[in-house]
Amino acid sequence: MKEMKEDHSGKESVYKLRWLILTTIGMGIFLSTIDVSIVNVALPTLVRELNTRFSVVQWVALAYMLILSTLILPMGRLGDIVGKKSVYACGMIIFVLSSAFCGLSTNVYWLIGSRVVQAIGSAMMAALGTALVTEAFPSRERGKAFGVVGTFVSVGIITGPTLGGIIIDALSWHWIFFVNIPIGIAGVIMVFRFVPYSSSNREQRFDYWGASTLFIGVLSFLLSLTLLQSHSFTHPLIIGLWASCLIFLSIFVLIESKSLQPMIPLSLFQNRLLSVNLLTAYISFMCTAGVVLLMPFFLENVLKYNPHQVGLMLSVVPASAGLISPISGMMSDRFGTWPIIVLGLLFLVFGYVGLTALNEHTTAFEYILKFLPIGLGIGIFQSPNNSAIMGAAPSQRLGIVSGLLSVTRTLGQATGIAIVGTFWASRVVFHSHRLASEKRNFIPEFPQVKALQETLLAIVFLIITALLLGVWGLYVERIYRRKKGIV
Repeated sequence: MKEMKEDHSGKESVYKLRWLILTTIGMGIFLSTIDVSIVNVALPTLVRELNTRFSVVQWVALAYMLILSTLILPMGRLGDIVGKKSVYACGMIIFVLSSAFCGLSTNVYWLIGSRVVQAIGSAMMAALGTALVTEAFPSRERGKAFGVVGTFVSVGIITGPTLGGIIIDALSWHWIFFVNIPIGIAGVIMVFRFVPYSSSNREQRFDYWGASTLFIGVLSFLLSLTLLQSHSFTHPLIIGLWASCLIFLSIFVLIESKSLQPMIPLSLFQNRLLSVNLLTAYISFMCTAGVVLLMPFFLENVLKYNPHQVGLMLSVVPASAGLISPISGMMSDRFGTWPIIVLGLLFLVFGYVGLTALNEHTTAFEYILKFLPIGLGIGIFQSPNNSAIMGAAPSQRLGIVSGLLSVTRTLGQATGIAIVGTFWASRVVFHSHRLASEKRNFIPEFPQVKALQETLLAIVFLIITALLLGVWGLYVERIYRRKKGIV
């Protein structure tokens, strides 16, 4: 009885600090989000300043994403064992120190190596940030909290390209990394000051074999998607990587099914609502990343906007998502997560159907009107989706479920960029060859527009699948609540 009172008292003290904890975690989210977009802007400058080729310098971005995506799940499990605050704080310290080394780099290989270390720190933060927010907020306010998290993400996405351009013009590329240092130091101080030490389970052992096979399997999958941009599906290297992915992930499942202390308990996926939420999140991230990849080509090559105008027009989605996300979170706290999840998916279906009408005559105003439902749909969907996933997680598994949520996002984005980009490029080639064989005069933009419309139509079918899953999840949740007598 005494232990229960102490536990209740501890939770109450954490709840009192919940907004400071959220601000602290938000700083880490902002740093890791802005770091991806700000580096992408600097790639052309890095080619020139470091006297290298684009095929080499692109690994400044690719190495970061590959290491980040493959280490999130092991870091989530590590947080459950040794304590979430310890791993998160260590990750932020590594991120700050590696940012300094990135800024001090004198050649591209030093920079790539520093980015690998930076990704390790980022993986430690990404894996456990959501879990720490979940512990800090009572269930009745969790949606609102994740809504604010969504705003931090959106602000980072919007700020990155703009801030990167300003820093490179006014100072040098080195400062896009140095700017992380003061924010990171403040974040580290706040972590130690405000974030409480969460429960750990040091009696458990870390599943090294499971972590190793998962790392190789996921890395093989991501590398195959990355190399698809320059190799065909039937290239021996791609086939080899897919075979490696299948073999090592199969070994991973076998190890986890027999392990007494698995890294990812497969029993988690017996929770149908958790599995459906992860799958709908994966589909939504895949669709969004694919569209974001194609839009710069459409805006510059077809509609003839300059890069500055393209940047402003691309901000429609993150800006609208960031504005609606806190409202969506509060709505999910009041009406439940699943009705708001379905509402967000409905907005996405409506938005993607509207995008299929994009053509060479689309005006800027029409572009904004067509993309507004996409941003609103993402903002409405993500907060309750995150809340539902974390709310379904057992308290002793918050770290690994938080990692699953993060890796769902990164894998969805990587898959969307590779698959959607490859499909679009193949349709451009098809329409170009068809019109050339028919010896018809056509505007140069026609194959790109036709391919974009067909690609968006395929995305519509994907997002409708996510909507159907969402409706099924709503139905299952209603049955569960009825059986439990919950109104």
